[in-house]
Amino acid sequence: MTTRPSVLFVCVHNAGRSQMAAGWLRHLAGDAVEVRSAGSEPADRINPVAVAAMRETGIDITANTPRKLDRDTAESSDVLITMGCGDVCPVFPGKRYEDWRLDDPAGQDIEAVRAIRDEIRARVEKLLTSLL
Repeated sequence: MTTRPSVLFVCVHNAGRSQMAAGWLRHLAGDAVEVRSAGSEPADRINPVAVAAMRETGIDITANTPRKLDRDTAESSDVLITMGCGDVCPVFPGKRYEDWRLDDPAGQDIEAVRAIRDEIRARVEKLLTSLL
C-alpha cells in the first residue's frame, strides 16, 4: 500500500494564496494528495475576494479557517510550498521545498485576485504532475 504525498501551503496570513492553492489541489487531486495550509501570522478569516474568485471556478473555500503554522505539521509534510512569508517560513533538510513568488491578494480587487488565482492553478497543476 502506498501512502499519499502530503503538501503544505504556507503564506503569512493563510487567508488568500495558500487557501486558494489548497482549494485547487483538493479539487484537482481528489483523495490522491493530502492537502494542508497554514500561516506564519494567521488572519481572523479568509480573504472574501479570494473566496469570491474561487467560487467563480466552482471551488468553495468559505468553510476554511486560517491556521497557525506549527512545526509538527511542517515536519510531517512531504512538500512545503511557501508564498511570500520569507524567513519565517520553515525549511527542513530532506524536504521538497518550493517558494512561489505570487502577489498577495490582500487589499486587491477581484480582477487582480483572478490573475493570482489563475497563476496558482497553473502552478498547482505542474506540482500535481510531479507528485503523481
